[in-house]
Amino acid sequence: MQIFRPRANTVFKVSAFGVLYVVALLVWSLAILDRSNYTRRVNEPIAQPIPYSHELHAGSLGMDCRYCHTAVEDSAFANVPPLETCMACHNEVKANSLLIQPLKEAAQTGKAFEWTRVHDLPDFVYFNHSIHVNKGVGCSTCHGPIDKMPTVWRVKDLTMGWCLDCHRAPENYLRPREEVFNMEWQPPAEQVALGRQLMQKYNVPSGRLVLTHCNICHR
Repeated sequence: MQIFRPRANTVFKVSAFGVLYVVALLVWSLAILDRSNYTRRVNEPIAQPIPYSHELHAGSLGMDCRYCHTAVEDSAFANVPPLETCMACHNEVKANSLLIQPLKEAAQTGKAFEWTRVHDLPDFVYFNHSIHVNKGVGCSTCHGPIDKMPTVWRVKDLTMGWCLDCHRAPENYLRPREEVFNMEWQPPAEQVALGRQLMQKYNVPSGRLVLTHCNICHR
């Protein structure tokens, strides 16, 4: 006795392929979402416990990045400034502002003050700030026009592909060391030629496989 009609085979095949298609589409959609600017919070201002404005400090007041991030030229990490750095000014400047009170209380009690990280790489990624700064990679190359940000946000997605774009062709991004902290610097028309000169001057490896080897960033 025949239970299913002949066309059931066709229905089964179409259904099976349909399920596979839906699953593949779902996986592809999740992969796209994971790499999207929305998921990685690109161009989304990240609120801080105190509304610290880089636009005011680095922009209007012209403070050098290194005044607060003192270790960026010597350390793997661009340190968050200690409270003493903040209070060196704010013991006098706007000392009675309500916005400053949490800082003053933390400084007086010795309690750690936690800022919210904006540029936070996964733990399996090794990134050294000092090597990039000393090889001629400018702050704005990765952080964008931070001197115009009242609240800091990411301008780059920080994906491996983004890192590799620079590691494969560093001549497109390098600038003279004296311009690393210049937020107004723009690549000249002859950037590639300049970049190649700087690669030799700063001993940046020229072989693609050297800078793109896995253990450069994954150790």
